[in-house]
Amino acid sequence: MRSGADRGRRLTAAVAAVPVLAAAAHVVPAATWLPGPRRAWLPSLAGAGRADHVALTFDDGPDPRSTPAFLAALDELAVRATFFVLGEQVAAHRELSHEIVRRGHELAVHGWTHERPWRPAPVREARRLARAAHAVAEVSGARPVWYRPPYGILTGDRLLAARRTGLRPVLWTAWGRDWAADATAGSVLATLLPDLTGGGTVLLHDTDRQAAPDCWRAALAALPRLVDACRAAGLTVGPLGEHGVAHPARTPRAR
Repeated sequence: MRSGADRGRRLTAAVAAVPVLAAAAHVVPAATWLPGPRRAWLPSLAGAGRADHVALTFDDGPDPRSTPAFLAALDELAVRATFFVLGEQVAAHRELSHEIVRRGHELAVHGWTHERPWRPAPVREARRLARAAHAVAEVSGARPVWYRPPYGILTGDRLLAARRTGLRPVLWTAWGRDWAADATAGSVLATLLPDLTGGGTVLLHDTDRQAAPDCWRAALAALPRLVDACRAAGLTVGPLGEHGVAHPARTPRAR
């Protein structure tokens, strides 16, 4: 009788532990959002690449109100970049998405919408990420390679969805906090440049759809000075596809 009671208690404990383990599998990989551990332990996820190169990336577009200004500035600077786009924005602005590619830039996947993953939803995440990747492939004519989750939150669900979709997650080594209402070209550069070295990946935004109104103007105004600083240091600025990000030996696993 006692052994049967013990087995019952163990079974009850195991059942009770399932939600806790599921939550841990969902949340623990998201710790890669922390820049220090990410750069030290997972350099490929941080976007570390060639020592003579800086990867320039933009999130949240395309946006017909602002993205064309970035394309014009990049043309003027003779720089190509990687645009992490939202599937719903690509579907709504197909011609602009085509134009990004036509000008020599790289399209990557930022998800279908810009949501925080509060609860585990593996089927939903996989379906929506595959839909976004398909939208990008349709307008670019090539299968996308890179995936950056909204807010940089790489949960277990999102990691598993990326693997199933054949996308490589990549975050950043330096950002400009260009989404803030008080952002200026000077503040973007002051935040970004101390963390920027050869092999780094820069995160900026070509839209204010997920941020303070008109904040994109700060990133746009900072671009020439950012590119000049990189070139003065002997660094080439370009897209992730030319950055030489190594295939990760280890990535955080969803269990």
